[in-house]
Amino acid sequence: RGVARGERARKVAGMLERVGLPGAAGKRVDELSGGQRQRVAIARSLVLEPTLLLLDEPLGALDLKLRERMKIELKQLQADFGTTFVYITHDQSEALVLSDRVAVMQAGRFEQVGSPQELYYAPATPFVAGFVGANNRLAGRVVAVDAAVVGVRTEAGWAVRALAHQPLALGAAATVFVRPEAAVLGRSPAELALPPAVTVHAGEVASLLFDGANSAVLLRERQSRAEFRVALPQTGRYADLRVGEPVVFGFAADRARCFAGSPPA
Repeated sequence: RGVARGERARKVAGMLERVGLPGAAGKRVDELSGGQRQRVAIARSLVLEPTLLLLDEPLGALDLKLRERMKIELKQLQADFGTTFVYITHDQSEALVLSDRVAVMQAGRFEQVGSPQELYYAPATPFVAGFVGANNRLAGRVVAVDAAVVGVRTEAGWAVRALAHQPLALGAAATVFVRPEAAVLGRSPAELALPPAVTVHAGEVASLLFDGANSAVLLRERQSRAEFRVALPQTGRYADLRVGEPVVFGFAADRARCFAGSPPA
């Protein structure tokens, strides 16, 4: 490409430093691990300062810590070079962390294109709602309509309210999506501080899965035995929950979204 030798050496050394491989320029390919080879491939592309770069699962061969570091590096490199990255991944956290805009595809067609925040908080289709992030899916039928809010009687017999994504008629099949972090949990109804129109469900803790800053709490409703997941911070007054403990839980209508039809597989 007509780059002078001294400039080549400087750019190569700088790029290897950026991808965490300082001093690796003289190594043979068979002396590099799979993850190191992946980083070299990224460096080889970025050192040319392209205007458009296609990355197909570029961090797949890396261990967790290195993958987290490379997310930050790739985002910074993209900003430094002003290069458009078209980044293909099945890792939702990569898509949400790295992207200015995300396109969710199913069966060869776009389901939704938007910012990470739009996809996460305002999914346009049931597939996007179920695919992006964790969600509780409550199937049932519409029993009340109040402007943009609908009441749904779920198959488990729960009365819930949610924001309707589209106009829904009384009796129509519907699915309500509620993110685990959108639900609230307490040991008594008075602790939930939810609007009066929100039904509070009584249940028990079925399981607790520690996940760093949060616990994934699986609740089982007392009458129907239907299950519901809540994300609970490790700190606070519920950090000492135990399996089998009775609890109440619920969610406000503006934290749930309702779509027509049965939940997608």
